Amino acid sequence: MHMADALVAPAVAGTMYLCSAAAAGYSIKKVKLENDSKKIPVMGVMGAFVFAAQMINFTIPGTGSSGHLCGGMLLSAILGPFAGFLAMIGVLVIQCLLFADGGILALGCNIWNMAFYGCFVGALLIWKNMMKGGISRKKIWAASVLGCVVTLQMGAFSVTFETLLSGVTQLPFGAFLSFMQPIHLAIGLVEGLITAAVLLFVYEARPELLWGTKEEEQKKARLSFGKTLAALVVATVLTGGALSLAASSFPDGLEWSVEKLTGSTEPEAADGIFDTAASIQEHTALLPDYGFKNEDSPAGTSFSGIVGGLAVVALCVGCCYLFKFFRRKVIHE
Repeated sequence: MHMADALVAPAVAGTMYLCSAAAAGYSIKKVKLENDSKKIPVMGVMGAFVFAAQMINFTIPGTGSSGHLCGGMLLSAILGPFAGFLAMIGVLVIQCLLFADGGILALGCNIWNMAFYGCFVGALLIWKNMMKGGISRKKIWAASVLGCVVTLQMGAFSVTFETLLSGVTQLPFGAFLSFMQPIHLAIGLVEGLITAAVLLFVYEARPELLWGTKEEEQKKARLSFGKTLAALVVATVLTGGALSLAASSFPDGLEWSVEKLTGSTEPEAADGIFDTAASIQEHTALLPDYGFKNEDSPAGTSFSGIVGGLAVVALCVGCCYLFKFFRRKVIHE
């Protein structure tokens, strides 16, 4: 659901940057109040896992479209809404700058559409309320599917509304909405199942890693913290380095919807600030479209999966120390 710059007017782009920045600032403030240094490696590893998982587009049968994990619900169910939101920002920033996935002007929109709803609506309104009284396997399945479906529908609606405000006349609101909502309903269902499967593994291996786990549930751990993280690292490497090669070649839900109305998956942008943004992205995107420049090879995809994951880890962990998260509290006697 990564929006291209051509879909947003500068005023809308600026507004969404401000909204996303406000949510990020609030999240930084909330995370600073925590005192769990174990969250630092978890943010890095889970951010890298979501990055790798997003590289795998799965086909939506009978549509000619594909979808991929957004990841906000997954991250927030483990890290909580605030740390999860910041980790999602790290994923989206790396995708935008290093791989030209989503426009620079549209980054604020993409953070809002793909991260805000999944982390705040998905975690605070759905996951938190459904896990009252204790976490169970059935609750994980239900919350994952419901959370992904609801938040992806909200994100899809936001995309259409942002294009309406931007005056993109090639994408009339009603017609655009009629394509975006159904296709992202299907994508949300698949994402919900994937999210549930990952969260169930974490629940079985190290339940304390799930946000909101009660003390009595934390005693059921089957793997050590280190072994659980190691398993997630292995899954990340395999996903980004190998499974990404099997990604569907069909356009994703947003591109498919745009193509249905315009005949092209990539609408043309106006001149001016759009050219400037494209020029900046051309210089920062060392691996455009998740491959080597001017070369279409499986090696480029695998390399992108590994390098992108490492970049997300570096950014997430680096920001944890930059913003001085999880400082030890001083106890005064």
